[in-house]
Amino acid sequence: MNNNSFYNDRKFCPCCQDYVAYLASPTQSYCVQCAGEVRIMSPEDWATFNHNRAKSPRRKGKTTKAKTAATQVKTAV
Repeated sequence: MNNNSFYNDRKFCPCCQDYVAYLASPTQSYCVQCAGEVRIMSPEDWATFNHNRAKSPRRKGKTTKAKTAATQVKTAV
């Protein structure tokens, strides 16, 4: 799905209970049908997104002994 077009972009309107076109201001976005504030996702989609995100393994940074030793030398000097 390609949502790069202004005309195809949609956000969730809690008042309309649907994904709708919206008007964007620097701080908020508003539904073009009812003028209510819109959100990026519906609460159901947000819960699904967070549930799927929690199941994926977290990536941890790789710390090697050499890197740790180099950092300690820099701070000691």
